[in-house]
Amino acid sequence: QVQLVESGGGLVQAGGSLRLSCAASGSIWSGNVMGWYRQAPGKQRELVASMTSGMSTNYADYVKGRFTISRDNARNTVYLQMNSLKPDDTAVYYCNVVQGLQNYWGQGTQVTVSS
Repeated sequence: QVQLVESGGGLVQAGGSLRLSCAASGSIWSGNVMGWYRQAPGKQRELVASMTSGMSTNYADYVKGRFTISRDNARNTVYLQMNSLKPDDTAVYYCNVVQGLQNYWGQGTQVTVSS
């Protein structure tokens, strides 16, 4: 089992920045994919960004150039630096780890961007 604990959400004005963190514990594999998804009210959960243990990244088009994902393999932690935030970025952000066929989720952290 893998446990994920997110932190760093909050309320910010449009144009501001936030940094999300997600610490993974438990049975962590060396080869996995860590990432962030988000879900706004009334919408489906969608990928924001992901990163393999080899540091390859994948970003949703709507965050390219504004958000940066990074990870610390020694600490089993993944980060999401969010800059130039927009009201449309308001959502619950979920940390995700994929190991083999297993898919793990954090409890989510609220990000609210005011206009």
